[in-house]
Amino acid sequence: MVIEIKELIERNKLLELCEYLQELNSVDVANQLMDLEDEELVLVFRVLPKDIAAEVFSYLDKDSQQHIVESITDREVTQIVDKLFLDDTVDFIEELPANVVKKVIRNTSPQKRELINQFLQYAQYSAGSIMTIEFVDLKAYMTVKEAINHTRKTGTTKETLETCFIIDQARHLLGSVTLKDLILSEDDMIIEDIMDTNLISVQTSVDQEEVAHLFKAYDLVTMPVVDKENRLVGMITIDDVVDIIEQENTEDFQKMAAMAPNEEPYLKTPVLSLAKHRIIWLLVLMISATVTGRIIQGFEEVIQSVVILASFIPMLMDTGGNAGSQSSTLIIRGLALGEITTHDYLKVMFKELRVGSVVAIVLSVVNFLRIYFIEHVEFMVGITVCASLFFTVILAKVVGSILPIIAKKLKFDPAIMASPLITTIVDAFALIVYFMLARTLLGI
Repeated sequence: MVIEIKELIERNKLLELCEYLQELNSVDVANQLMDLEDEELVLVFRVLPKDIAAEVFSYLDKDSQQHIVESITDREVTQIVDKLFLDDTVDFIEELPANVVKKVIRNTSPQKRELINQFLQYAQYSAGSIMTIEFVDLKAYMTVKEAINHTRKTGTTKETLETCFIIDQARHLLGSVTLKDLILSEDDMIIEDIMDTNLISVQTSVDQEEVAHLFKAYDLVTMPVVDKENRLVGMITIDDVVDIIEQENTEDFQKMAAMAPNEEPYLKTPVLSLAKHRIIWLLVLMISATVTGRIIQGFEEVIQSVVILASFIPMLMDTGGNAGSQSSTLIIRGLALGEITTHDYLKVMFKELRVGSVVAIVLSVVNFLRIYFIEHVEFMVGITVCASLFFTVILAKVVGSILPIIAKKLKFDPAIMASPLITTIVDAFALIVYFMLARTLLGI
């Protein structure tokens, strides 16, 4: 598609280009525009009809949006902002540098400028910061016919008509009614008689991760947002929640890999920024790994007495780290999905203790058969290694399951208790268990 666009630009077939772009979905057009050179990007964007341009603009990445705003006239900026839904306007303004924001605000109507400023005052990643105010509200005393007529008059500028919210004179949220219910009900029925009063709503200060959890738990497509006095101030739609889920999952994956979260696309993030996000945790883990070195030094006489013990250290540490990582990953994901709470720590520990025992028995037996019959290691040395493996796996499973819960209880992100950190902790315990058993069983 990009090749076709470039060919039409080179041949100066702008009318054909406009017709071609109108046949595509707005998301596809945005994806094609982001692959163009800066000059071509602005040219093609100006070719788009006004009613399509704003929607395409909302799907562009931050850099493309910034370049377009900097390159077009004030009048064109006004046309874009007027067509954008308020939540999309706030989203792209939050990412722009100050000089570009001034240009956008300067070309915004006073009424919308006031609303934008109000939205920017909400805490980042809160329900208030992601909601939209483009929704249809109805009064409980209206008839169905009056409600439908009101929706027809006001609905053209609204983000969605899927659900209409019912409010009183003071804007207190009373209930909701779907468009399906309006269409299927008799014209003379009162909205109060058909509205759903069993609503799931959130206050503006609620974290966006909790919002996403509620959408999933109750299979919602829209959710009303209220203030502390239960007055309706906005609405959150499922398309915004999908973005939140992707953002939160990406952040968790990065933390689980011992990296600071990075919101920029990988290929557009400077090398120094990527290094900065990674190096802190690597330094912490590197320094903490010196603990294992100290432990080995403390049991130097054990290794010197039975040198072959040293050859099994990597196997013990790797197996323990992997076992702990399996448990921590499951628990972190369970906490994120709400399947596990901090009150379930005893259930989790008991379950992982049983799982760890089964896994440890199988691994220890297989390992003993390997090192005794294939590698012909002395019997007591084999027993020492496999007993250490048994206790290490059980310990790793329990530690890997309980640390994320502790982090959650202390108001930290459980994702930080992931593979790298769990491995470092388990390594230290594994070595202590290994050398203590060696001293006891081998009489060193």
